[in-house]
Amino acid sequence: MNKYKSERLMKIIINGKTEELEVGTTIHKILSSNDLKPDSVVVELNETVIETEHYSKTVLKENDRLEVLSFVGGG
Repeated sequence: MNKYKSERLMKIIINGKTEELEVGTTIHKILSSNDLKPDSVVVELNETVIETEHYSKTVLKENDRLEVLSFVGGG
C-alpha cells in the first residue's frame, strides 16, 4: 500500500471483522452501503449505543469497534 492510500484509509472492526474504510466515514454511510435502514438497526460504537439521529454525524476513527444489529421478524 502506498503512503497516499494509507493516509486516506483506516481500519475499523465491524461485527468482529476488520475492514478498511475511507477516513471520514460515518455510521450512516456504512448503513447505506449495506442497504440497511437506520430505523431497523441498533448500532453500538466502542460499547456505547448510538442513537439513530446521530448516525450521520458520527465519524468513525481508526480502530473503532462497531456492532450493527438488525432485527428480523418471524415466528
